[in-house]
Amino acid sequence: MNKIQLKFTLNGKLTSLLVKPYARLIDVLRDDLGLTGTKEGCAIGECGACTVIVNNLTVNSCHTLAAQMEGKDVVTIEGIATAKGDPHIIQEAYVEKNGIQCGFCTPGFIMSTKALLDKNPTPTRKEIDIAISGNICRCTGYEQIVEAIELAAERLKK
Repeated sequence: MNKIQLKFTLNGKLTSLLVKPYARLIDVLRDDLGLTGTKEGCAIGECGACTVIVNNLTVNSCHTLAAQMEGKDVVTIEGIATAKGDPHIIQEAYVEKNGIQCGFCTPGFIMSTKALLDKNPTPTRKEIDIAISGNICRCTGYEQIVEAIELAAERLKK
C-alpha cells in the first residue's frame, strides 16, 4: 500500500515522515519514531495508557489515525521534560506522592494531568476526577494519583 506524507509538530519539533494511511498514531509514535513512553493497554480507547495531547486536548492514540495529525501539535510523555532534560514538576509530584506503582498507566495519567493543569491551574477534586476519568490504574487505588495532581498544581502556581 502506498504511504502518505505526514507533517506535524511533535514535542515542539516539526516532524515529517511517510506513514501508511491506516496507521494508528500510537504505532507511528512507538514504531516509526521510537517514542515508547506512550503505552498500549487495551487497544480500544478505554484505559488511557496511550493518552497524548493533540492541540491541547487529550487523545487516545490507540484509536486515532496518524494521518489525522497533519498540521497539528502533538505532545507525548517524552516532550514534557524541562529544557535541561529534568523531569516535569508533574512527574516529580507523581514520584513524591507514590502515584506510580507498576508504571504502565503513568504516562497516560501524566498527560491527562498536564492537559488539565495547562487549562485549569487550580482544579477542584471533582475536576481532577473528571480529568483522569479516561485513565485506568490497577495498582494505586487512585488516591495517590489525585494527591500527586494536587501537589503538582500547588507547585506549578509558584
